[in-house]
Parts: sequence; structure tokens; C-alpha cells
Amino acid sequence: MSDEPTARLDPGRVAAVRRQRAGQRPADAPTVALDARELVAARRSHNRRIVPRPSWAILAMVLVILGGLLFVEAYANAAFVPGERTGPGSQREVSTSVVEGGPIVNVGATGRTQSHRLPPRTVALTFDDGPDARWTPEVLRVLDKYQVKATFFVIGTQVVRNPVLARRMVAEGHELGVHTFTHPDLAALPGWRRELEYAQTQLAIASTTGVRTSLLRFPYSSSADAYTDRDWPMLRQAGELGYLTVVNDVDSRDWEKPSVDAMLANATPAGSAGTIALWHDAGGDRSGTVTALDRYIPMMQQRGYTFTTVGDGLRRTLAEAGVTDPVGGQVAAPRADRWRGDVLVGAVRVADGMFGLFGVFFVVVGGLTVGRALLLFVLALRHAARRRRHDWSWGPPVTDPVSVIVPAYNEKEGIAAAVRSLAGGDHPGGIEVVVVDDGSTDGTADIVAALRLPNVRVVRKPNGGKPSALNTGVALARHELIVMVDGDTVFEPDAVRRLVQPFADPRVGVVAGNVKVGNRRSLIAKWQHVEYVIGFNLDRRLYETLRCMPTVPGAIGAFRRTALEQVGGMTDETLAEDTDITMALGRAGWHIVYEESARAWTEAPATLGQLWKQRYRWSYGTMQAMWKHRRAVLDRGPSGRFTRRCLSFLTLFGVLLPLAAPVIDLLAVYGLVFLDRTETVVAWLAMLAVQFVTAVVAFRLDREKLGVLWVLPLQQFVYRQLMYLVLIQSVVTALTGGRLGWQKLRRTGNLDATARRAAA
Repeated sequence: MSDEPTARLDPGRVAAVRRQRAGQRPADAPTVALDARELVAARRSHNRRIVPRPSWAILAMVLVILGGLLFVEAYANAAFVPGERTGPGSQREVSTSVVEGGPIVNVGATGRTQSHRLPPRTVALTFDDGPDARWTPEVLRVLDKYQVKATFFVIGTQVVRNPVLARRMVAEGHELGVHTFTHPDLAALPGWRRELEYAQTQLAIASTTGVRTSLLRFPYSSSADAYTDRDWPMLRQAGELGYLTVVNDVDSRDWEKPSVDAMLANATPAGSAGTIALWHDAGGDRSGTVTALDRYIPMMQQRGYTFTTVGDGLRRTLAEAGVTDPVGGQVAAPRADRWRGDVLVGAVRVADGMFGLFGVFFVVVGGLTVGRALLLFVLALRHAARRRRHDWSWGPPVTDPVSVIVPAYNEKEGIAAAVRSLAGGDHPGGIEVVVVDDGSTDGTADIVAALRLPNVRVVRKPNGGKPSALNTGVALARHELIVMVDGDTVFEPDAVRRLVQPFADPRVGVVAGNVKVGNRRSLIAKWQHVEYVIGFNLDRRLYETLRCMPTVPGAIGAFRRTALEQVGGMTDETLAEDTDITMALGRAGWHIVYEESARAWTEAPATLGQLWKQRYRWSYGTMQAMWKHRRAVLDRGPSGRFTRRCLSFLTLFGVLLPLAAPVIDLLAVYGLVFLDRTETVVAWLAMLAVQFVTAVVAFRLDREKLGVLWVLPLQQFVYRQLMYLVLIQSVVTALTGGRLGWQKLRRTGNLDATARRAAA
């Protein structure tokens, strides 16, 4: 232990020492000093964790809205295959009047069944699955050419996405029918879902065209004689809801894409019977349908047929039978249906827009991820190759004495190992260790004093926060070269010596060391180990090359006293004082470099709760520092150049990319459930491969064993999501004006064997 007794620091004395070292005159106003209890109370009040509940509420609301819109999008994008449902089935429950009757079926609420046909030499052209932006206009062109009206059985989602076409159909005198909202196999759905499919289609029609219809055609249906017992509940339900169920007499089978002649033969009725002909105006390439229609209409007219809609044809049939009650067709929709339809249409359009935006995000995120990986490979590998050349040197060996500042607040678990590792360093110029006990209540200072190490001093002060403790240590340090160390960090014997070698270059003002995770046994710790190697140390090589390093880690960083005094020392204006001071030094024109060979071991959080607290503070503090230095982007000279590069990289890769990255996971889940699973898995594996290659490069450069990378796939399912939520909550807290105080992590002092050997 040094000859000086353990000091109980007077705040006024610290201020005077700092002013003396900075060459400032004492302030005219008297120094007002609070006693220890007042300082502790004031600090606790200042650092009280004030995270407004609305931040969680907003986050939950956003997630619910996104989830709801994705569900709407998935529902609205249900895939369908045009055609007919085939397969044997019993017809015992189906009324004979239906099986042997016409294509228009009305099952009344009382169970009375009526079946109707069109009058002789009458054709009703019906088109399924539209409207389609490509082919429906072509069909309408042909119909207009021959002044023929048709009935379009529309899909609700297609109406929502092609409202102009739906309105055009009605305006030109064509008739609309319901073909469900998403084209499902209705027989496989419960009754409530079938009713929902009909109702949503009606609302879409009402919102876009102002009409409603009583005509209904089931997806995958064919002719009346094909109804089975499986269809009978649907027929009865449709009748109870007021619908006329329409099938067809003839089917062009254009969905099979046969030749035009085959379509004409399929759609031609026998003799002079009235007929409902089935065609499609959507669901794929309909060029053959358009060509066939252009021949079919004049061909049937030459045979003496007239064209009508289903509703008009049914009214003619009933009129000939002496029935004058209005049936079928479409009528004006009630205003309430239009309003409700507007809400439905709006929801689908917003979901479409959001999904389109997600698609853009997917491309952007993928491009940024790949671009960042390529940039890392090129610049980081070049950085490593330059440093490892046999002739590489910072300059003459730096042998100046070094002062190591250790701010400590309740660090009893690891302070002894940390101090021993620092005091026993092999730096030839000598190492002075100044432990600043920041009002600890667990005997931290006593533990250090009991070590009785000759080059270690203990300074006790009232609790004032980490920046205050660091400034106190700097003010009392004897040397120009300053190393700042967290109280739980264990240095390797040569770490201090290696860390200060870059100061041989007079342009270097601050040096970042290589932080390693010292407790790697748990899965959470392994994830952090991978993150430290990839996300921290590999990135620092890139940042040094581009001269925009945003953070020198608090666990191991070296500074020139001159540089610190130039920018005013550490501040408590942000929770990321290491990022704040690094940005200030970069703006001042000092070079900030990374020394990979200077290694220190730190204890990573061992639980998800502790990890959340740490990363929440880091994220929030980094955003505070970015906001604090934002105006410097307009500066000229070194300040502007550094800030523009630094904030651009932080904004792009530290905030926007992580915020957008969940899109990859959301779309992966969405794709597995609703899209092509093979393509989704291949895309996800490609992204994982990029990360894995990046990890291998980082681990090789850092001389780490690759065996731990087996946790990388698992990291995608838990750890990444946790980091997303941390960043999102930090952004929400910042936007809502919340304050987040310093959060002390619980330490166990449980470092693995490698770190213990470094401390020995």
C-alpha cells in the first residue's frame, strides 16, 4: 500500500485540484458542499428510474396493431386455384329438385327448395375470381364490343384492390355476385366463417360500388347435379341468409387453359336450352379466354341466342311462369353497409400497404446486412493484416508511467481480482492504481485497502455517480496517461502495457481495448461472448479504419489527460458516459484507435433480467449521446467530419437496422405459415449463413475457438428478439420523454478459468 493514508475526499478539494490541473482560476463564488447523506439522496433522486408506463403500453399497442395487420394481410392473401371441386359424395340429403333442377337454387328458410333455369336461347355469361387488373379490362372490352352484359362473381379481396374496375362493372350495366372474400373451400369451414366470407364480400362491394347483391356462387362449384350431402348445409345456410345460389350449365374450363376451340365446344349448350356459362376473368393468364369470348359471342348470336345477366334471366323465367315478385340481382346498398365496408376496405388497404412496406424493409435490411458484412470483411481484414505485419509499429515503445482509475460502487465480489490484475501489470514505466470508492455500502474500499498493494490508492467519496468518480480519479492521478477500468474487470498482465503503445503516435488521444466475456458457462453468457467478438471488436476495426469510432468501452480504455481536459472531462449528461466522451474526443480531432492485443475480462450479466437492464441503459445512453452531439453534423473541420460519419453509422447500423431487422423474423414466420415454406427457409438460411461467415471471420481475427458458434442459430430465436425489444423500448422511452437512471448490476465474481489466470 502507498505511504499516503486512505483519503476521505472533500468535494471542494477535488474541484480545486481539477481547476489547478486545467489551469483555471478558482471561481469567485464560494464552494457549496453537501454532506454525504445529502449527496446520496440527491443522486438517488436524480437517478430514479422513471420509465413511463405508456412506453410499454405504446409498445404493446404497436405489436398488437402490427400483428392484426399481418393477420388481415394473411387472410386477404389466401391462395386459391380456379377450378372445380371433384370427388365422389352421397346425395341422399340433397333435394331431388336441386340435383335434377336448374343452376339457380333458392332454399327458403322453411326448407322449401326451388330450382330455376334460364329461358330457351338465353345465355348468361358469368365470370369468376375477379376483378383482375390485367384481364378484367380485356373481358369488359370484348363485352362492350358486342354490347353484352354479364354477371361477375367477385372475390372480396379483389374488389378491395381493384375498386375502379368494380365500379366500372356496375356503371356499364353488368351484374355482381358474391364469390366469397378469400375463395376458400366453404364445405371445410364452420358456418360462422362461411357467413363472414359472404358478409365481408358484400361490404367490399357496398363500399366500392354502392350496391349489394343476392347472387352467390360457391368456390370450386360446378353444375347442379354435382351437389352432394357435403354441400347441402351450405345451400340451406345460403338460403336462410337470403342468397340465390348459382352454378352453371356449361363450363368453358378455361382454368385448364385448353385451346380456344376446346373452350368454345365446352361452353356451347346442346340444342336451344337456356344456359349459364362459366368463364374466368382472373386467376392466371386469361388471353385464351379473351380470344374465345371474341368468337363465342357472335357464334351464339348467329344461333339465335340473346345474352343477359343471371338476375334478368331469372326474372324472365319467373315472369313467364306468372311470378311477378322481384328476385335476384343487385340493389342499392344501405348507407350503414357502405360505412362498414369503408372500414373493411381501409383495413385491407392499410395491411397491403404495410406488407408492401415490409417487403421494402426486407430488401433494405437484407442489402444493409450484406453490405455491412462486405464492408467488415474488406476493411476489418485489411486492418488486421496491417496490424499483424512484422514491421508494424505505433512508434518508439511507450514507457511513460500510467495511472489507472477504477470507479467502484458496491463491487465487493470482483474488486480484489480487478485491482490485483491492474497492480501486477508488467508495464515498464510503472502503474499507479487509483480506486475511487463512490459511496459503497458493501465494504468495497475496505477490501481494496486490505490488499495493501504499494501502488494502489483508495479514495472514498460520497456517492455521485460513475462520471463523478472518474473525474475525481483523473484529478488525483499523477500521470499523463490515464486508463479507465470498470470495477469488475480483470486485466491480463500485459494489457496496460499494450493498451498505451498507440500513444507513441501523438495524434492518438484515446485507445479502446479488447473486452472479453469472462463467464462463458451459461447459454446467455455464450450469446454475449459471440456478440462481444462479432459486434464489438470486429466493428471497432471498421470504425478505426473509417475514423468514426463512437465508443471506447468503459471496461478498458486509455486516454491522454490533455485530451480529457480539452473536452472538459466526463459528464453525467448521458447514461453512456463512455460513448459521450469518445464522441467529444473525436470531434476535438483526436485519433481513436483499437488495440486488440490489450485484453481485459469482464463479467457479463448472468440472467435475462440483468442483461435487459444493462442493454437498456446502453441503448438509451447511446441515443442520448447521439442527440447531444447532433448539431455537430453541421460543423466544419474535424468535428463535422467525425460527427457525420459517426452518427451516420450509429443511426444506420445501431438504430435503424436493428429496428428494421425484426421484419426478417416476422416475414419468416409469416412465410412459414402463409407463403412458400421452401423459399422462406432458404431465405432465412441465407441470412444465417451471412452471420455465420461474419462470426467465423471475427473469431479467427480474435483468435477465439469456433466451437461456441453452435449457439448462433439459437441466438436468432431468443437473444436477438430480446435486443430488438430493448432497442424498441429505448426508442419509445426517448420519444415519450422518460428518464432512465443508472442501474447497478449484481456481480458474482464468478469468472472462468481463463480470466482467473489473468488475475493471478
